[in-house]
Amino acid sequence: MKKLLTSLALGLAVAGSALAQAWPSKPVTLLVPFPPGGSSDMIARTLGVKLQEKLGGTFVVDNKGGAGGTVGSAAVKRAAPDGQTLLVTSLGPLVIGPHLMKNIGYDPLKDLDYISVAVQAPNILAVPAASPHKTLADVVAYHKAHPGKMSFASSGNGSSDHLTAELFWQTIGAQGLHIPYKGGAPAMSDLLGGQVDATFMNINTGIQNVKAGKLRALAITSSKRSPLLPDVPTMEESGIKGVTVYSWQAIAAPKGLPADIKAKLHAAVVAGLADPAVRSKLQDLGFEIVGNTPEQFTAFQAAEFARWKQVIEVGKITAY
Repeated sequence: MKKLLTSLALGLAVAGSALAQAWPSKPVTLLVPFPPGGSSDMIARTLGVKLQEKLGGTFVVDNKGGAGGTVGSAAVKRAAPDGQTLLVTSLGPLVIGPHLMKNIGYDPLKDLDYISVAVQAPNILAVPAASPHKTLADVVAYHKAHPGKMSFASSGNGSSDHLTAELFWQTIGAQGLHIPYKGGAPAMSDLLGGQVDATFMNINTGIQNVKAGKLRALAITSSKRSPLLPDVPTMEESGIKGVTVYSWQAIAAPKGLPADIKAKLHAAVVAGLADPAVRSKLQDLGFEIVGNTPEQFTAFQAAEFARWKQVIEVGKITAY
């Protein structure tokens, strides 16, 4: 019996190793939990081409939007951990949505294997070109003198731009007026038209209007100045510490991904991001290349989860 069990165990190990070595033997689904056209979709499609080049096989993008990305993320959690289904997502379903919605169908701290943060992008504090506020100091002073009066547009309750504004208000100890919109396009339209006073928007959303002189960028939430907007100071340079914020896109898998597949996938993702054409394209759009390790991503995910949980709880923020 002992010999039989030993033989069986060895057979299973060999079979598992062969499966990992053969991967991907079938089409791999890159599930994006948002509609087509957004940053996560663009990253998935860009990396999908490179993963095919590096690994062979076929990588297919599947957009499964709904409930702020939690519907698609729950579908990945339920998929087999065999490398055939991967999640390409923003931070929303991993560190924001779980604090805003109940019964989302997955625990982001337990139900996923983290492969790599692919890219990150800071937000900019932007005001209309005709705004009287010329610097971040002007904005802070106005908040102190007129609490609750300065309006900030966002793409919706619980969005990255909303939470960045909330973190800013909690840090300076004064409240602004949050104006949620149903998406980034109407928020941008009213900001350009002067119907709202300001917003914290992703750099790749606002950079064209900043360069065209339609918006004024007062500060950036990155740890250092962006080469795309070298004249815009960081929040910390401007005297506001603790508001270093990035949105990010990352790759994850159902919990239990075999180690060999995880290693092959991670290496291919990093190599794809290092491709000069990919790197140049993403950097021109305002993204910073990350490509960290699964261990680094796991630690980063836990820290981001705790950070936004506190902001949401202190701000008494809900999804609606």
